[in-house]
Amino acid sequence: MKLSRVLVLAALAGSALGAQTKPHVHLVATGGTIASTNYYSGNQGKISVADLVKQVPQLDSIAVLSSEQFANVPSSAITPVQWLALSRSIAETLRVRPDLSGVVVTHGTDTMEETAYFLDLTVADPRPVVVTGAMRPSDGIGIDGPANLYNAVRVAGDSAARGRGAMILLNDEIFAARDVSKYNTVRPDAFAAPYRGAAGVADPERVIFYRAPTRAPLFDISKLTDLPRVDIAYVYIGADGAAIDAFVAAGAKGIVVAGAGRGGTTNAQREALNRAMAKGVVVVGGSRTGSGSVAIGTGARRDGTPGTVGTGDLNVQKARVLLMLALTRTSDPREIAKIFAAHQ
Repeated sequence: MKLSRVLVLAALAGSALGAQTKPHVHLVATGGTIASTNYYSGNQGKISVADLVKQVPQLDSIAVLSSEQFANVPSSAITPVQWLALSRSIAETLRVRPDLSGVVVTHGTDTMEETAYFLDLTVADPRPVVVTGAMRPSDGIGIDGPANLYNAVRVAGDSAARGRGAMILLNDEIFAARDVSKYNTVRPDAFAAPYRGAAGVADPERVIFYRAPTRAPLFDISKLTDLPRVDIAYVYIGADGAAIDAFVAAGAKGIVVAGAGRGGTTNAQREALNRAMAKGVVVVGGSRTGSGSVAIGTGARRDGTPGTVGTGDLNVQKARVLLMLALTRTSDPREIAKIFAAHQ
């Protein structure tokens, strides 16, 4: 055999081996700043998942990538019905694709933590779901989207990510979906987990996780067509019960209170919350501070009547997600308290 033919065959064999050893990762695009253009002009445009991938040609060197366009909207436009559809779509993709190492979801950052936590609570497969996005638009200066997408694919393809549920990756940092929140409106390092810290980091050389993987009990959403209405009531000096009464009138099955300090409310709000509980609305008390804990309790008062459940160390937007799912099982505050305790 001629030397040139031997070299060609060797190169082809090496290329095939490389394709086999690279992890297979599926990308699901939902929109957000990472897919936006003309962000600051008021005439915002969108780019497709195919364009996102083209922006990062280095992806070919780290993974075999497939992709789909689930949606292309700002994260504030995502609905609970879309949560259900997205979670079921990811679960089905993982079921029919045993070759996949994991899934990456691109998403707007404003409500990213809520979507990521919903996926964490509902996608049972041990393979990771890594949610990422950008703080700067795709045609901006110093854009962060390509690096975030590249690192999210790295994490989704890493075997050490198995069993960790859904995570958020931005600015090289890896966060458990349960723990993380957005804390800045414009900076690339906008996300933090002030109570529990980051779960790991995507260094240039390797992906590092700081602790062993854990998963909280999951929820079966296979038969749901929507989620129960849960609203958030904010506490501030002089607040009355008008918003709480309005939430109940609108059909709320649960209310999460963004309380002052460790869950304080005004007298007028407390009276409105008592009226709500008397009508069977489940009330979960949290804090507007953004970190720290509110005691969960038993979900009952001393006389045995229904009482307020505490959020633990979940922030109020995460507590709302958990309460929505918990209410698909029970409306008994005592049982709700047990569910919240199991997710600490």
